[in-house]
Amino acid sequence: MKLISKLTLFITLSKLAIVLLFVLTLPYLIEGIARTYTDYYLRQQQEKVLEVVARNGVESYLQGEESYGGYTILKEEYISLEPVAKGFKIDTIYTDERIIEQDTLNYRVLTHSFPADSGTYLMEVGKTIDTIDQYNRPLQRIATYVLLALILITLVVDLFYTRYLLRPLGEIINTKIRNRKFPFNENSIPVKTTTTDFQYLDTSLISLMQQIHEAFEKEREFTANASHELMTPIGILQNKIENLMVEPEVTELVQLRLIGMQRTLNRLKRIVHSLLLISRIENEQFSKKESVTVGELFADVLDEINHRLSEKEISLETKLSEHLLLVNINRDLLFQLVYNLVNNAIRYNKTNGSIRIWDQLNSDGSYGIHITDTGIGISEDELGTIFNRFKKANQSEESAGYGLGLSIVKSIADYHQIKIGIISELSKGTTFTIAFPEELVGKE
Repeated sequence: MKLISKLTLFITLSKLAIVLLFVLTLPYLIEGIARTYTDYYLRQQQEKVLEVVARNGVESYLQGEESYGGYTILKEEYISLEPVAKGFKIDTIYTDERIIEQDTLNYRVLTHSFPADSGTYLMEVGKTIDTIDQYNRPLQRIATYVLLALILITLVVDLFYTRYLLRPLGEIINTKIRNRKFPFNENSIPVKTTTTDFQYLDTSLISLMQQIHEAFEKEREFTANASHELMTPIGILQNKIENLMVEPEVTELVQLRLIGMQRTLNRLKRIVHSLLLISRIENEQFSKKESVTVGELFADVLDEINHRLSEKEISLETKLSEHLLLVNINRDLLFQLVYNLVNNAIRYNKTNGSIRIWDQLNSDGSYGIHITDTGIGISEDELGTIFNRFKKANQSEESAGYGLGLSIVKSIADYHQIKIGIISELSKGTTFTIAFPEELVGKE
C-alpha cells in the first residue's frame, strides 16, 4: 500500500474514532454541563431572594403567614421559605422528589438557611429535572452536527495537505527511481521541496546514482581496454605456436600439445571478442538506423546454422510473418541475438529433437518471436541468473560454452529496448520469447 494511502486511511479512521468517542461521551458531557448550569441558575435565584429579603425583609414573602411557597404555572420551578430552629445551618444542592398539588416531581433542589428578622429561615429553590433534560437531545444533536462538519472540513484539509506534503516524495520516486534507466547517464535535477527529509533523500539518491554511474563507466572502460589489449599478445602467441608447429625438430607429442594450446588460445580469443562486443554494445557504438524483414533475418541465421541441425538430426519448424519489417535496429546485432538463441536451442537439444519458431503480432502493435526446443531445459533456480556473464547452466555439459552467449543476447536486447522472456522445464525443453516494442515494428 502506498504511503499516501496509508496516511489517508489513518486520518480517516482516526477522525471516525474521534466522532465515535464523542458521540458515546456526549450525553454524559451534556448532562454534566446542564446540571452545572442548573446549579448556577439556582445560586442566582438564591442571591435574588436574599437581596429581596435584605431590602424588604422576610415578611415581603411571608406576608403574615408562617411559611411561603410559590411555583410557576407548569410547576417547573418553585421557591419556599419556612422558619427553622435558630442557629440551624445548611447550604447544599441535591436531587429530590417533591409533591406539589398531588403531583410527584423530581427536582434539582438548592437548600440554604439564613438569618432574617431575628430568626432563622430555610430557603428551597427547585427546578424540575425534566426541564433540565429537555435541552439535552437538541444540544446533543447540534453538537454532533457541528462536530461532523468540523471533522469533514479537517479531513478534506488534511487530505489536501498530505498530498501537497508528499508530492515531492512522489516526484523523487518517479524521477530518481521508477523512470531511470541504468547506468543513469542523464543528469539528475534536484526536486524542489522545503522538507528537509525529502531534500536529504533526493540528494542522497543523486549522489548514489552518480557513484553507480562512475563505477559502471570504470568497469566498462576497463573491459573494453582489457579486451582490446589482450588481442595483441593472443595474436603473437598464435603466430609463435603456428611457427613452432612447422618446425621439423618438433616431435609428434609436442605437436599434439601445441594443437591443445592453439585450441585454448582460440577459446580465449573468442571470449575476448565476446567481451569486446558486449563493451561496444554498452558504449552504444553501433548504429540503430537499419531495418530488416523477419524472413531475411531468419534466412541468414538458418543459412549459417543449418549444418548444426543436420549433425544432431534436429527438425525445424518455422511459422513467421516473413514480410514484417523490423525498423530502428542494428542488423548485425539482431542477427547475433537470434543466432545465439537458435544456436542454444540446437546445442542443448536432444538428438532427433525438434525446434519450433513462430511469431505473434499483438493488438497494441508489439511483436513477439518464440523459439521453442525439446532440449534438456533449465532448472528454476538457474532461470534468474542465466543472463549473467560467465554463468552457465548445465555446467556438466561439454558443450555448455563460455557463459557469454546469453549475456550478449541480453546486452543487444537492452540496447534495442527488446524484452527477452524465458520459460523452461527440466528434461522437457525451453522457450525463449523476443518481444519487440511497437517502435521497432514496421508494416508488412
